[in-house]
Amino acid sequence: MYAMSGKTIGIIGGGQLGRMLTLAAKPMGFDVIVLDPGENAPATHVGASQIVGGLYDKKALQQLVEQADYITAEIEHMDAAALQELERLQKPINPAPATIRLIQDKYKQKEFLRANGVAVADFVAIESEADAKKALNDFGGKMLLKTRHGAYDGRGNMVVKSPKDVKDAFKKFGDTPLYAEKFVPFTQEIAVMVARSTTSEVATYPVVQTIQQRNICLEVLAPAPVPESVIKQAMQLARKTAKLLKGAGTFGIEMFVTTNGKVLINEIAPRVHNSGHYTIEACRTSQFEQHVRAVTGLPLGDTSMVTPAAVMINILGERDGPTQVTGLDNMLATPHTSVHIYGKSPTKVDRKMGHITATGATVEQARKRARSARKKLSI
Repeated sequence: MYAMSGKTIGIIGGGQLGRMLTLAAKPMGFDVIVLDPGENAPATHVGASQIVGGLYDKKALQQLVEQADYITAEIEHMDAAALQELERLQKPINPAPATIRLIQDKYKQKEFLRANGVAVADFVAIESEADAKKALNDFGGKMLLKTRHGAYDGRGNMVVKSPKDVKDAFKKFGDTPLYAEKFVPFTQEIAVMVARSTTSEVATYPVVQTIQQRNICLEVLAPAPVPESVIKQAMQLARKTAKLLKGAGTFGIEMFVTTNGKVLINEIAPRVHNSGHYTIEACRTSQFEQHVRAVTGLPLGDTSMVTPAAVMINILGERDGPTQVTGLDNMLATPHTSVHIYGKSPTKVDRKMGHITATGATVEQARKRARSARKKLSI
């Protein structure tokens, strides 16, 4: 039995992802309510109502679950244990709180993937500087020290190449639980958005290449300009991973392509993801509509591209201060180009304030358009 209009979707988090989920849910007849600690959250600008409260506030989470017919999340940094307890209210919560809790701990996430035969880089738990120095030696003199919880956009990661780096990392991260991961030489970073329905139907989007700057996603190229052998490996890994995870929704699977052409999973996001923003303009069903379909028990949509190529560029804040958008008229004069401004305030250096997507006959043409448009816009 499928969802009917008039139902309410509750979203944990009301930022730009919640905003775009709301924009996808409204035309399908759903009401949306978000839980977010900041008043006037971006999702409320496009029709969502809001509970103002922290994502680790058990009472606020319970209020959201009680007021919504379907519960999902736009962020994994929340009290997933409290959400597990709220499953007693018999409301559909997707992805499953157990999946969110697993993914929150990046070490346990890697353990889970390895135990299920999914290719990942070598890794080990770290509890002391001595552990880290041993791992550095075992991993050939170069590794990443990562915090197990709460890291995003490069925050919580540090490349370590010497005992001094180990000491500096422990000063930086303090008592935060850590793990070490062997540094893997890679040629490209790629990603696959994959959806799983409440009936375990799985649908994959095209493999994309992600271009990082200061550990923040700057560009996404669709489809990824990689060999067919890489596409095949990435699709197999994405589908296998989606089938392992409990619950429904759209998942972002980030991967590395090693120098010998092998694909390894880097991280999983249990939600819609930056690497899937291009799907709004470029695919028959956007990742946001797909997520709404998945968590409300509707059939998954067609993931095929409706244009030969698309490139998404993140609009990152260029200064700290009040939000002011300039150059929008010039930017929109660029052909086959769309812009999404997230309505965040204030702007901060490297804060994701919006994104631009350009389409074209080739990735090169779409990228040229997207970059031209980006130069004309300032936030």
